[in-house]
Amino acid sequence: MEVFQEVLSSLTQPFNLIYMIFGVAAGMIVGALPGLTATMAIAVMLPFTFSMPPDTALITLGGIYIGAIFGGCIAAILINTPGTPSSIATTFDGYPMTQQGKPDQALVTAAVSSGIGGVIGGLALLFLTPMLAALALQFGPPEFFWIALLGLTMVATLSSGSLLKGLIGGSIGLLLSTVGLAPIGGDSRFTFGFSQLQAGFELIVMLIAFFCIPQVIRMIKNQSNTKEQVKPFQSQKGVIGYVFKQIFMRPFLILRSAVIGIIVGIIPGAGGNVASLLSYDATVRMSKDQSTFGKGDVRGVSASEGANNAEVGGSLVPLLALGIPGAPPAAVIIGALLMQGIQPGPNLFEENANLIYTFITAFILANVVMLILALFGSKYIGRVINIPTYYLAPAIVFLTIIGSYAIRNNFTDVVTLIIIGLIGYVLSERGFAPAPIVLGLILGPIAEEGLAQSILISEGFFSLLGLFFTRPITLVLMLFCILSLLSPYIGKLLKSQKAKEEQEKEEAEESL
Repeated sequence: MEVFQEVLSSLTQPFNLIYMIFGVAAGMIVGALPGLTATMAIAVMLPFTFSMPPDTALITLGGIYIGAIFGGCIAAILINTPGTPSSIATTFDGYPMTQQGKPDQALVTAAVSSGIGGVIGGLALLFLTPMLAALALQFGPPEFFWIALLGLTMVATLSSGSLLKGLIGGSIGLLLSTVGLAPIGGDSRFTFGFSQLQAGFELIVMLIAFFCIPQVIRMIKNQSNTKEQVKPFQSQKGVIGYVFKQIFMRPFLILRSAVIGIIVGIIPGAGGNVASLLSYDATVRMSKDQSTFGKGDVRGVSASEGANNAEVGGSLVPLLALGIPGAPPAAVIIGALLMQGIQPGPNLFEENANLIYTFITAFILANVVMLILALFGSKYIGRVINIPTYYLAPAIVFLTIIGSYAIRNNFTDVVTLIIIGLIGYVLSERGFAPAPIVLGLILGPIAEEGLAQSILISEGFFSLLGLFFTRPITLVLMLFCILSLLSPYIGKLLKSQKAKEEQEKEEAEESL
């Protein structure tokens, strides 16, 4: 009851509501701009939340996350260019609807599906996170070591086309996490005589460097004078009522999409693009009439947007319960928690229950705010796509530099931002995704501390191997790590087997 009163008191504060609405609206605008991702939006705004109270900061960043994931569908529908990677599948039917003169119907369908999917994802966050956190309270140092390793293997496997490059990226992140003083023992490592590096790399600066700077460079590199413009259009009367009726006539479609999004979100590293593509594929496969997909079918838009917005809530479940983000934007929110002196993980609900339940409740409410803003403002937000790159890129660079300096008032952080940002761009051009690197940076200290403490415990009782192989949870986590590493090869094997069966089937039909 006391927690409920605290949550209600926090959510009814005018500033929190204003920042929530601002966060959702700003996220929608950023998400609508092709090339700018939800991760980038949160990373740019993160330093500016440092002076806010913890609840206001989390509410604002949660609103940005929700708004940016939806905003990506605006560009996908209007100009056939996903504003964010999570809206890739939305282009399949969203843009054909625009070509048919029904952009308003496509946008309203995306808004309603996103709102419903986001609320379902928020409810999953509310009920699943405490359950997972309660299980995680049984974790000791060996379990934390293996859970960190599991996060690294899953992100390395799922967020890059190459397993080897994913693992190398995770290793680079682990190496960067060792710069500074050791968490146990306090030894100075890899500072090369620079006293400024004894505190290690500032996590927020590294997040901005890897997620923002390479993206800005690519924007400048890929800018085109023949960029497609969004043409003004008039909304038709009765579209909102018609879309609501169509969606509620197919409740299983939106529910299935939301469940797929939640499950994919909980898996570290998969992201909204995987959720939307899997949901779209499932909708096509389970439909009796598949001929209209890819030609402007509202079911395709609904499936994609319902899944990628539900994925947002799912990606926060392992973050709050275990300290492992389910998607790159969630990794940036870890930075927000750490910046406020809050350590995500199993003890979060015991130490900061009021704050976390406030954030989760605000998260659900922000999806309702997003639905309202999306229904009545999408066509106006769509016009921001026409902003030229030569205005947008310098503004983003200015915000990143100011934000990185403001964290510690340290010019070294600005230098680090520029150098690491350029390195990040070169790595991304060579096929190294930023997610494994950043997750290695975040999970490195957890893995190192867990391993060091496990070694100390084993000296007092039995061997390190004995400690690992006599704890049931540790054995399960080790098995998951092995399956995670083997999953790409299993997927390729199944795909080749399926292709072989189809080829044999075609040859048999030809022989007849």
